[in-house]
Amino acid sequence: MLLTLVAFLVALGLLIAIHEYGHYRVAVACGVKVLRFSIGMGKPLLRWRKKGTDTEFVIAALPLGGYVKMLDEREGSVPPQERHLAFNTQPLRSRVAIVAAGPLANLILAVALYSLINWLGVEAPKAVIASPVPGSMAEQAGLQAQDWVQSAHIQGQTEAIRSWDDLRWQLTQGALNGQDLQLHVTDARGLHARPVLLPLSNIQAAEVDAALLSRIGLVAPWMPAVVGDVLPDTPASQAGLRDGDAVLAVDGQPMHDGAQLRQTIRLNTQGRVQHWAIERAGSTLTLPVTPEVVQSPQGPYGRIGAMIGRAPEMVTVQYGFIDGMVAGASKTWEVAILSLRMMGKMLVGEASVKNLSGPLTIADYAGKSASMGLMQYLAFLALISVSLGVLNLLPLPVLDGGHLMYYLWEAVTGHPVSESWMQGLQRVGIGILVLLMAVAVFNDIQRLFAA
Repeated sequence: MLLTLVAFLVALGLLIAIHEYGHYRVAVACGVKVLRFSIGMGKPLLRWRKKGTDTEFVIAALPLGGYVKMLDEREGSVPPQERHLAFNTQPLRSRVAIVAAGPLANLILAVALYSLINWLGVEAPKAVIASPVPGSMAEQAGLQAQDWVQSAHIQGQTEAIRSWDDLRWQLTQGALNGQDLQLHVTDARGLHARPVLLPLSNIQAAEVDAALLSRIGLVAPWMPAVVGDVLPDTPASQAGLRDGDAVLAVDGQPMHDGAQLRQTIRLNTQGRVQHWAIERAGSTLTLPVTPEVVQSPQGPYGRIGAMIGRAPEMVTVQYGFIDGMVAGASKTWEVAILSLRMMGKMLVGEASVKNLSGPLTIADYAGKSASMGLMQYLAFLALISVSLGVLNLLPLPVLDGGHLMYYLWEAVTGHPVSESWMQGLQRVGIGILVLLMAVAVFNDIQRLFAA
């Protein structure tokens, strides 16, 4: 719990500080007087002034936001000798640059974080697939256990698949965008190459969740069908299973990997006896195993009280300096475009609003990623930074994108949006944001109770 809280607060503080620093830095460069730079909202906890500047720097009590307060005739009286330092007196191009700098700072941060991950390298499961879900698209396309995915071809572009994470990303993009994906696969030794077409355009992907990959049929990387961590007084221990037992077959059906074995156990919802052929210390044994039936909101399933499978084979994904930056910028662009498409699909009803996440889910992901290591936490920060940048560029009043729309109107018509219109649009924008936040928090609560 403490790790989750600390990871969440660090993420919020960093992303808000970078966003507001973008506004601040460009405002100073454009000659605008900045009165206050605040990380957080509400009552100031810490405040100080940087020598040689008029800016008060503040850390406030509520971490959900921040702001840069600039000298502005619309917000108070401005001495005549300082009128040239006010935000509202700046040329249009300067005001556009100042407002756009916040979201762009978040996107630049994402590029830097993804590049850093690429340079340092990250351990990820190898893109060798487990047995596809029976009857799924992947099985029907001809994919088999221990197929090694080398590359993916979509919309005229071929992407190298360096890890299971790369494969999952391509599958998710193809499904959400309604685009077929052609995989170039080999056997586990890298031989016998063949193309496999996944008709992802046939999938109605309204939500990004585990069920999406399950519908495609590729839910996990390959791992051997080995028994581990047998708990006492469970069906596994009662049957005589031991850590390290390699499962060859169940009821005469060969077990090719851990995913297939887990599925075989879970589908035993009647509690019937299964006959397991196992290999132990060079000898083959047959043991009767009777999974216990567990009732859940999703329906009954079988379990035996032991870990199934070992950790999958891992690979180090690492790039050189230039390639790492290019890949970081490419990943930022892809995530940003995917985010915009998801928002568009939600707007027209083609995607579920259940994809919206609020502070509870973000905090949970922050804690989980931090517990998995530095690289995973940096990837989480990069993802949230892209989301924050894209969100703030939306043409919604009260957001930076809304102000940019005001400036577009001014550029086209030659005069700014009237104060009365701006106040009305601000109220509409606040209402929409409150509604979105309410939906996101409701989704958080639903996920919390479903866990």
